[in-house]
Amino acid sequence: MSKAEFNSLLPEIPFTRRSFIVTSLGAGFALAVQPSLAQTAIHTDSNGLLAGEIKVPVKDGEMVSYRAQPASGANFPVILVVSEIFGVHEHIADICRRLAKLGYLAIAPELFARQGDPRKAANVGDILSGIIAKVPDAQVMGDLDACVAWAGKNNGNVARLGITGFCWGGRIVWLYAAHNPQIKAGVAWYGRLDGEVNANTPKYPQDIAAELKAPVLGLYGGKDQGIPQDDVEAMREAIKKAGGKSELHVYPDAPHAFNADYRPSYRKDAAEDGWKRMQAWFKKYGV
Repeated sequence: MSKAEFNSLLPEIPFTRRSFIVTSLGAGFALAVQPSLAQTAIHTDSNGLLAGEIKVPVKDGEMVSYRAQPASGANFPVILVVSEIFGVHEHIADICRRLAKLGYLAIAPELFARQGDPRKAANVGDILSGIIAKVPDAQVMGDLDACVAWAGKNNGNVARLGITGFCWGGRIVWLYAAHNPQIKAGVAWYGRLDGEVNANTPKYPQDIAAELKAPVLGLYGGKDQGIPQDDVEAMREAIKKAGGKSELHVYPDAPHAFNADYRPSYRKDAAEDGWKRMQAWFKKYGV
């Protein structure tokens, strides 16, 4: 069955009330990341920032999130930060603080909070099968919408709204850029572009290239074992066919997760260049 045929048979996923398993973020890096380079990872201080946990109202309760913004001033441009499969651990919090140092209000929601706590899982397999596979894209889109609403009521300028995400979150960046017309620009770090569809993940970026409401910059590694270069080229072609402004940049020698400075996959040159490209992209498109 083709993706189009599968999607046509999908029912609307009803929103069901769940209890939140994760109600606090705690501190530190995800347990499943081994070997971990936590001791040498980049650490951004919170001097001059308002940073820490917040609770974002959603349809079925309150979702714990990490927020960082300048301690003084007002009307900050907003960036949603979407985590890897490891959830909102120290690396993602640090990304938020880095963005806050640039003048943004950055929010990283714990999007897996209803399904489980990936930061405490012992291995990647348990995270993927026990938590990630149970998270519907529709739920994620709604939670991100709730973060935008929260930001708009808490000193954020949602007329200057961007989104960035890593790995699992990179795919979400593409989807959210097709979902929310408020988004000005997105930056996806090595997010999957294609894959098997199911009720929770009915579409991939290649499927919605013509539906993007904002330009996305995709940053990919040429040696990423999980994202074939054929997928990158197919996405480029889909964007071109749709007449879109999105772009994909490949670092030929970089593996997957090249921005993850707490993991052996970290590649300093690619990560720093990607960070510069991200800033320039957001500036170019009004974020």
